[in-house]
Amino acid sequence: MSGRFSPIPEALLPYNGSALPHRVVTIAYDRLWPLEFGIAAEIFGWERPDLGVDWYDFRVAAPSGTNRAMGGFSISAEHGLEITKDADTIIIPGWRDVEDTPPDDLLDALTAAHARGARLVSYCTGAFVLAHAGLLDGRQATTHWTYLPRMKQQFPEIDLVEDVLYVDAGSIITSAGSSAAIDASLHVIRQDFGSGVANKVARSLVAPPHRDGGQSQYVEAPVQERPGKSIAGVLDMAREQLDRPLTITCLADLAGMSERTFLRRFREGTGTTPLKWLRRERVFRAMNLLETTRLDTADIALQSGFASVETFRTAFREIAGTSPLAYRKRFEAVES
Repeated sequence: MSGRFSPIPEALLPYNGSALPHRVVTIAYDRLWPLEFGIAAEIFGWERPDLGVDWYDFRVAAPSGTNRAMGGFSISAEHGLEITKDADTIIIPGWRDVEDTPPDDLLDALTAAHARGARLVSYCTGAFVLAHAGLLDGRQATTHWTYLPRMKQQFPEIDLVEDVLYVDAGSIITSAGSSAAIDASLHVIRQDFGSGVANKVARSLVAPPHRDGGQSQYVEAPVQERPGKSIAGVLDMAREQLDRPLTITCLADLAGMSERTFLRRFREGTGTTPLKWLRRERVFRAMNLLETTRLDTADIALQSGFASVETFRTAFREIAGTSPLAYRKRFEAVES
């Protein structure tokens, strides 16, 4: 399976069997880019008792106690890199300068964590840290589009995937720049707690509930900026009618556009095609139904808008990385 999809590996349950809750460590370092660091702290470090789950145990690790951040302030970390030894997930925010080689103690800590099975997640140029550690060799990965040529030249061993929001290569997830870190983080939450919890977190962030990892990094015209019956409005209406046979003609009519104009504006606004978008949205609805209902596979396929159970199973496996039955059993195990 291509790494650009979002497989849900059975090993990455929210609880590791020996400690509750799941331990997330974010790395801080001198000349830190604050946006990606703030995304990690906001998403994983904020207590969320309303979700009804054992939320993450979030900590910050740094090679030195106090680190200057871009923007004129400092971050004081209570822990050193030693806490990465017990982390289940380690987040590497954007690296300070792609010209700088990360320190050996950081590279050694990440290499050791990966060897024992920890999940590593990089935001933006944090992928360069993983690359320097040799952890991306032979793997699919991505980074901010500005730095893709540099990464391709410096690390030819990496199977670089261009123009995607994030790449899930199993135990290592790499994301593009800035807001794509939110998408990768929501993907992690979806892996650990399911789509329902991830969607609630997305709403609290005023963020889209799900943008697939294969979606384009560079969106020419944000869907929110469309006037009148915008593309965004059509997406909302389509989500409410996924059980119906939605055609391009139908969607174009809802938008009040010709099919040609609609197709062009849809791709400009979402980075994908209407049919690919519908297929993913139907799988996401099926995920939610598998998590929250006892409906059988045929009913879920029908309510999600698939023409047959076979079509549903094929689409689900391609996008979720597992079968509908295995997905349901996984979350039954988490709840018990």
